This record gives sequence, C-alpha cells and structure tokens, in this order.
Amino acid sequence: MLTKEVKSVHFVGICGTAMAGVAAMCRDRGYFVTGSDQNVYPPMSTFLESRGIRILNGYRAENLDHRPDLIVIGNAMKRGNPEVERVLDERLNFCSVSDFLREFFIRGKHSVVVAGTHGKTTTTSLLAWVLESAGFAPGFLIGGIPNNFGTGARVGKGPHFVIEGDEYDTAFFDKRSKFVHYLPDTVILNNIEFDHADIFPDLAAVKRAFRQLVAVVPRRGLIVANGDDANTREVVAGCQSRVRFFTLTDFAGYTIPLAGEHNQRNAAAVAVCCVELGLTREQIQRGFDTFAGVKRRMEVRGEAAGVTVLDDFAHHPTALAETIRAIRAKYPGRRLWALFEPRSNTTRRNIFQRELTEALALADGVFVARVDRLNELPESERLNPERLVAELVARGKPAIYAPGADEIVAAVGPQLRSGDVVAVFSNGGFGGVHDKLLARLRQSS
Repeated sequence: MLTKEVKSVHFVGICGTAMAGVAAMCRDRGYFVTGSDQNVYPPMSTFLESRGIRILNGYRAENLDHRPDLIVIGNAMKRGNPEVERVLDERLNFCSVSDFLREFFIRGKHSVVVAGTHGKTTTTSLLAWVLESAGFAPGFLIGGIPNNFGTGARVGKGPHFVIEGDEYDTAFFDKRSKFVHYLPDTVILNNIEFDHADIFPDLAAVKRAFRQLVAVVPRRGLIVANGDDANTREVVAGCQSRVRFFTLTDFAGYTIPLAGEHNQRNAAAVAVCCVELGLTREQIQRGFDTFAGVKRRMEVRGEAAGVTVLDDFAHHPTALAETIRAIRAKYPGRRLWALFEPRSNTTRRNIFQRELTEALALADGVFVARVDRLNELPESERLNPERLVAELVARGKPAIYAPGADEIVAAVGPQLRSGDVVAVFSNGGFGGVHDKLLARLRQSS
C-alpha cells in the first residue's frame, strides 16, 4: 500500500465516529472519498455530506464498481458482508482504519497515544487543546467531540498527532488492539482494568494487549504511566523506553474547569506529558483554563422545572462511580438520580453484577433499563437488572427497573422536584430519554 498511488478511498462502515472522522480528514487531504453503512442518518450523515463525501446506504458489492484505489474496512465488519467478500474475491487493495491512520496521518509526526481503560477521551481532548492553545496546531483523532474543536478529528499542521488509543481489536482480519498500529513516540497510560468482555476473556488478556503497546514504544520514546495503578505499573515493568510515573500530586498548582478527582488525575497526566514535550507550566495552565469539556461527559442536556439533566458516556462500574462522585462535587447538596442503560458489551453481561450495584448505590435513586440486544446473549451470561434493583432497594435506595425510555420517564417524572439532578448513563442514545424527560418536566412546570 503506497500512499502516493492512492487517489480514491472507500470506507466500509463510514458512519462510525472514528471512521467518519478519518474519512473527513482524508477528504481534507484531497482524496476522492466514498463510504457505505447500514446506519445512515443524522448527525453523522449530514456531517459527512457537508464535507463532500458520498454515502451509500447499505452494503452491496456494486458499491465498489467505481474501483477505489483503497478500501478501508471498519472493525465492526465481518465475513459475509457483500463489500468485504468482493474485496477478498477480487484481491482489491484494503486495510484497517488503524493501518490507514498510521500510513496517511501519523507517520512522520510525533505520535502521542493516550491509552487506558478510563479517561481516554477527556485526556486526549485536554492534551490536544493544551497543545493547540500553545500554538502547536496538532493533528488528532478522538473518540468523542471536544467542545473547543467541534470535531473529533483533524489533520493538523504541527509536529504532533494526538490519538485516543483504543484497546479494542482492529478488524476481522487483525485481532490485535488498535493502539499497536499508531507508531507511539509518547504514550499516556491512565489505568488498566478488565473491560470489553466480548473480546477479552479476563484481566490477564487485557494486560497482554497493553504490553503489546508498551513493546512498540521505541527506546527514545516515553511512557507517562499512572504510578497509583498497580496493573499499569506491572505492565510497564521492564520496558525498553523511559517511564515517567505520574500521580495526583503532579496536579498540584494547576486548576481545571472539570469536576472530580479522576479529571484532576487526567490533567496530571497531561501536565507531565506536556512538560516532556517542552511546554511551560504557564502554557499548560492557559490550556486548562480555556478547556470547554467534551460532549457526553457530564454534559448538561437541559434544565426544566428546576431539574438539571446530564448526559454521560460512563458504562463501566469504575467510571460510573467516579462520575457520580464528580457530579456530587459539582452539584453539592442536590438529590442525584441515576438512569442507567446496560448497553456496552461488558455491562450487558453479569461480570460486573455486584460492582454495578456498588457504583449505582452512590446515587440517591436509580432507574435501570432493559439489557440491550438481549437475543445476543444466553440468559446465564446476562446482567440481571431486576436483581440489581432489588439489591439497591434492600440497601434502602429508591430503585426501579423499567424496560425503556418511555417507561423510565413515566416512573421518574413524578418523583422529581426542583433542585434535583438526573444523570443519564449510556454509551448509546437510550431511546432519547434525555429529551423525553425534559419535555415532560416542561409540561408539568
């Protein structure tokens, strides 16, 4: 795959967040870009169309009739997909998104990879913004939308490329984690816990994946690692590159406009990394001061009848607990209701049945929805939301199981009063529960 021979690129699964961002960067570079997906709807469809990218609705072999020079295959694609089968039958030029990023956007830049189970999106966004505010104009790819940039991907004109390093697998033909492809010069390693139960059987397998990342950092490179996390210390032990451990004490003297100790820890990692990249404390603090946060991270979706409704992406018990604590710090003395949708491939399973109960018990009241995509899991492996609710009730917590958004809104609405905070936790749309709840509150006020 020689980049100079590529003039047209087709993305199979283009409406994924990362894929859309990469496709837009590709278009910005002057390539002719097309893509296909089964889920073609706003806002991703309108975003891509506004960038002059033609989207084909549905996967069909004829979508490749224009013979693109390169086909980029998304990690959700499987054998049996008509476009995948045509690529293989005709030996067309193809690669994964991670391969494409490496060759087209990362190679030749100083690659900064932000990895870890929790905090990747916020940390990557904060790092990119600090570099931007200091005049470095970094390229970046982030699995969320930083409010300062309004986009999760940019080619960048400066010497750095900052990328959120996901441990999820790369493609059906490459089961290594995505982050091993990113030519890391500098790595931020926030923390390591068990997650992604659909591809990792246990914590040992997760650690193996992170060791592969550590193994490809050059001797001249740097790993900025969480010194307070035992799993992280274990994974970086004996590596060939330099390691700089960070702790919460590295945040001393800085301030950020984000609530919660976990965000202070994220900022400590960014501060240590930026000092290593040559920034002054003043430059770092200036970036912190002007950071506007990330969509779907304690994002205020609206306020009605004195009730504040937040949206958050948290779906792992540790992230849920940290976020609930941060919300309490930001809204002290206010009742906090947690609305939780078990939707991720880990929380749909019963692996964290007890830990989810412990995390959600930190709220004042809890509403739990039906496990998403029930038919994909045998009952013996599924999270039991009714049991979760029963255990919360046994602790004296108001808790209700309601299958979907409409039932949850009907159940939670009458219990809310002015001053309450409702935090919606899901890595999906949760049936539009935010807007439905706000609409009900406006009607009742």
